[in-house]
Amino acid sequence: MKAVITVIGKDMVGILAKVSTACADANANVSEVTQSVLDAYFAMIMLVDIDQMGCSLEELKESIQAAVPSMTVHVMHEDIFNSMHRI
Repeated sequence: MKAVITVIGKDMVGILAKVSTACADANANVSEVTQSVLDAYFAMIMLVDIDQMGCSLEELKESIQAAVPSMTVHVMHEDIFNSMHRI
């Protein structure tokens, strides 16, 4: 099982490190990540393996949000993400 994490907001030092640490603390393994900085704005999409995760997706989101409080964070199960983006 996988989850999709998106993080968007003003760029600052350490965003990727903080989000990755929150994932590691929850035992969610980062399998893919893409990030971009446009002018002063940071955008990241991360795919994480949640098979061995020790908490709920909501708890993971809260942990990431606490790590980067000025950012907008979304955490969604891959099945829901795929259903929302299927044509």
